[in-house]
Amino acid sequence: MFTTLYRITKYGINGFLRNGWQSIPTLSVMTLALFVFLSLIVFNVLTNNAIILLRDKIDISVYFQNSASEDEILKLKRSLESLSEVKNVQYVSRDEALRLFQERHKDDPTIGQALDVLNENPLSASINIKANDPKDYPVIAAYLNAESFKSSVDQITYNQNQVVINRLASIVDTARRVGIALTAILSVIAVLVTLNTIILTIYSSRDEIGVMRLVGAGNKFIRGPYVIQGILYGVLASVISLLLMLPLIYFASPYADILMPEINLQNYFYNNFPALFGYQLIFGITLGTVSSVIAVSRYLKL
Repeated sequence: MFTTLYRITKYGINGFLRNGWQSIPTLSVMTLALFVFLSLIVFNVLTNNAIILLRDKIDISVYFQNSASEDEILKLKRSLESLSEVKNVQYVSRDEALRLFQERHKDDPTIGQALDVLNENPLSASINIKANDPKDYPVIAAYLNAESFKSSVDQITYNQNQVVINRLASIVDTARRVGIALTAILSVIAVLVTLNTIILTIYSSRDEIGVMRLVGAGNKFIRGPYVIQGILYGVLASVISLLLMLPLIYFASPYADILMPEINLQNYFYNNFPALFGYQLIFGITLGTVSSVIAVSRYLKL
C-alpha cells in the first residue's frame, strides 16, 4: 500500500514538473483566488473589531440635580443594574467628577482660575450606562424618562453612535458579500483552468496511459498522479498567496494602526500565521483535488 502511494506521488510530482509551463496559468489563477480568500479573512477581522470598538463608545450618561442625595442616585443605579439590557453602570460622584475635570484640564490655567473664583464644585454627580447590545439603549432611555426619576435627574445624554455603526455594518456586509462573490468566481475560474491543465496533461500522456493499461496497472494507480498534481497546485498556490500577503500586511499595518490603534494588524497576522496557512492549504487543496477528480472522471475513461 505504501509502495503504491509512494509511486503515485512520485509520478504525480514528475508529471507536474514535466508540464511546468502549462502549470503557470493554473497557479496564477488559483493563487489569485486564495489571495482574495485570505484578504477576506483579514478584512473580516479588522471590520469586526472596528464595529466592536465603536459599540464600546456608545453609552447613556445621567446627570443629577445637586439637590439629589447619594442614596437616591445609588438606588437608581441598583435599579438599572437589575435590568437585563444593562451591561454595567458606573457611578461618578461630584468630587470624583471635579477631580477628573481638573486632571483633564491641568494644563489650562484659565479653567483653574475659574474654579478658584467659583469656590465651589459646579459639577454634578452622574452615572454612565452601557448596554449589552446597542439595540437596548432606547429601552434604557425610556426607563430613565420615567416620572419617578424626574425630581432627581437633571439631564440624560445619549451618545448616539448607532447610526454610524449601522452604516459601517452595512458597508462591511456589502464588502463581505462582494469578497465572497469574487472568491467564488475566482474559485470557479481556478477549477476550470486547473481542469483544462489536467486534461492537457492526460492528453499528452495518452500513450503512457495506454502502456500502463497493457501492463495491468489498476485504475487508481492511473488516476492517482493527476489527483496529486491538483493537490500540488493547491499547496503551491497557498504558499505563494501567503508570501504575496506578507509585504501587503507590512505596508498596510501603519495605516491600520492609525485608524484602529487597539488592533495591530502585523501582530495579528504573524500570531495567527499557522491558522491562516491551514485555511489556505485546506481551500487550495480542495480546489486542486476537485478539479483533478472532475478531469479524471470525465476524460480518463477507466
